[in-house]
Amino acid sequence: MRALAILLALSLGVAAPAGGADPVVRTFNAPVDRMWTVTESVLQHLGWKIDNADRAIGFISTESRMLDGEDYGVYARGTRHRLRLQLKADGATKTSVTVERIVFKRERIMWVDRDEPLAIGDQSEEKKTLDTIGKAL
Repeated sequence: MRALAILLALSLGVAAPAGGADPVVRTFNAPVDRMWTVTESVLQHLGWKIDNADRAIGFISTESRMLDGEDYGVYARGTRHRLRLQLKADGATKTSVTVERIVFKRERIMWVDRDEPLAIGDQSEEKKTLDTIGKAL
């Protein structure tokens, strides 16, 4: 019965979150306004384009980048990833930054994207991002 429910959910396009590692969190000795500016700068320096950002809730989401595959405009197939960051004030002088990497398979046919989440265990991209943020302070 459980397998039938999972199969039904997948056929409807509802995907459970990909299993894998938890988001990586680090606390920095800087106020949230400074951390926001530094984080945006670091993401741009690392080649990430910001897709969505809401300073009021401390949320930044990047555009996805291709890890492997092919992209011909109307047709694409491959593996992509994106970052989601959460910045949270931890008192007046500290900020907690959480980085989560989402990895997924994408197939695009005639401008319709179909994404399938993938489980990951490697957190090197998240750690590299936090290390670079720390160095930029």
